[in-house]
Amino acid sequence: MDQDIPAIAELAQKYFDALYNGDADLFAEIFHPQAALFCNHDNEFVSMTVEQYMDLVRNRSNPVDRNEERQDEVLAIIRETPTTAVLRTREVFLPKHFTDELTLMKFDGEWKIIAKTWDFELLD
Repeated sequence: MDQDIPAIAELAQKYFDALYNGDADLFAEIFHPQAALFCNHDNEFVSMTVEQYMDLVRNRSNPVDRNEERQDEVLAIIRETPTTAVLRTREVFLPKHFTDELTLMKFDGEWKIIAKTWDFELLD
């Protein structure tokens, strides 16, 4: 279990790279195919599958395309069992400041995101 935290940190880096670059293939590598994604911003509930999220990523403008400064950080890694963990992250993609909660599960020695919940604040 000593190698779990570095492995989760590596997954976080791939997650940040995929977000910044709009890399759907990299998202497919780190998300479990049956993962679900959720947001409840201003009482507007959003729920989507990984495939729906990949379509969104493929069809949007990404921070790298807009030459935005990359701003991302790991806020917390919590691993209480050998097969489950929570990864909390923060990213800025103008004009939004996101906080993500990623639920992870370990399959055959490899960590995958099985759920993503997020919210955001609009920056001035």
